[in-house]
Amino acid sequence: MAHVVVIGGGIGGLATALLAARHGHTAELFERDTRAPGPALDRDFFGWHRPGVPQATQPHALLGAARTVLRDELPDVHAEMLRLGARERHELDWFDVRPPARPGDEDLVMLQARRILLESALATALRAEPGAVMHHGEPVTGLTAMTGPGPCGVRVTGVTTQAGAYAADLVVDAGGRRGGVERLLAAAGCRPAVVERHRTGLAYFCRWYRLPEGLEEGPRRPWAVTGGTFAGCAVFPADNRVFAVTLFVHTRDTTRSALRDPGVFEAAARAFPPGAAWLDLGAEPLSGVLATASLDNRWSALVDEQGPVASGLVPVGDAITHTNPTLGQGTSLALWAARRVARTAHQDPGSARFAAEYHAWAVRTLKPWFDFQVVADAAIGERFATRAGRTGTAREVAALFECALEDPEVMRARARVRHLAEPPERAYADPEVRARVARWLAERPDYAPHLVGPDREEWEKLTTAGS
Repeated sequence: MAHVVVIGGGIGGLATALLAARHGHTAELFERDTRAPGPALDRDFFGWHRPGVPQATQPHALLGAARTVLRDELPDVHAEMLRLGARERHELDWFDVRPPARPGDEDLVMLQARRILLESALATALRAEPGAVMHHGEPVTGLTAMTGPGPCGVRVTGVTTQAGAYAADLVVDAGGRRGGVERLLAAAGCRPAVVERHRTGLAYFCRWYRLPEGLEEGPRRPWAVTGGTFAGCAVFPADNRVFAVTLFVHTRDTTRSALRDPGVFEAAARAFPPGAAWLDLGAEPLSGVLATASLDNRWSALVDEQGPVASGLVPVGDAITHTNPTLGQGTSLALWAARRVARTAHQDPGSARFAAEYHAWAVRTLKPWFDFQVVADAAIGERFATRAGRTGTAREVAALFECALEDPEVMRARARVRHLAEPPERAYADPEVRARVARWLAERPDYAPHLVGPDREEWEKLTTAGS
């Protein structure tokens, strides 16, 4: 078995270390923060300053793919999240009567929780794991490596911190997109990573609320994302009666800065059906307006045309694929990578062959969902930037989504894509799904995509009211 050293104590790092230990390896995790998440969820979520994890207080969607990994590989973590207040919602519960079950429906379940619940549950399990050690407040400052002949001439053999050197059979970069491991690889003499980056042009503004005492759940409908030609709104139910309302606009939108004002934010959110439905329940605000922008979709490969740029090190989570949050894929892709590392770390992990096979797996398994995210964000960004309605083939895409709200079979296909159970090119090409959408359109010859929300004149009034 292998000794696995993990750089970074976020979701990807915690899961990699825990899964590695559960598969019989030993694991050491190094995290620059001085502590792990604890049981005081609200205090840690709203009061813990984490500059290395800027997305920590943003809403997270734990898709069926992530839930399946937790349920199958880490059932104690799944159970702990539920104990801490996470809730589960089946996608087909959109309908008043759930349609007859089909194989695979058990994977179409959203785990509703703030990020801090998953981190806390993972950290609790890792602290109790005999084969794992966590080093908090001890950031990795360098890599130990040895050189040799061949295109993969650098083999990473461990890490260094201010406390000393630590040997490893495999080093896992779970430091995120800002972790700095690429600089450490360059200092060790490695060729640079091959980076593919797509800017999204989207900015997000969210505010957290708690439902009134005695009201455990918000509306069953509407929960879907809604939007017009220049802005959108989504509600993210979480744990313990907590939920987030999110608005998103283009980064070049002149009204963007006004949304930081809580009054303006709420007025704008109420102009969309999901925002109005939840805010009308009398929820208590728990935060100010939290903004994030300059997001991109970034794929970082440690393999170039010559082969692996180094052996003995593989990336997981945002270190390999950072995806914009519109589809909520990040946690699922991170858990998939962590599971892959844990299952294969006994197969000569320091070799160039291991690095090449891991990369090939990532290209087969993770990259298609990265590419799907890029296409989806490009469509949203273009619409918001040009303030244009959907036309052409986008009409059929919009029809599929609207048909799904009425047709359980189409909703099932949509949910299988959303929860990463089936790629869109296969789910949406199913003859039955195509026939149902075609019938839906034939019954509505004058159908035009329904863009929900305020028009531009109303939006301008809403966002200038507080200035």
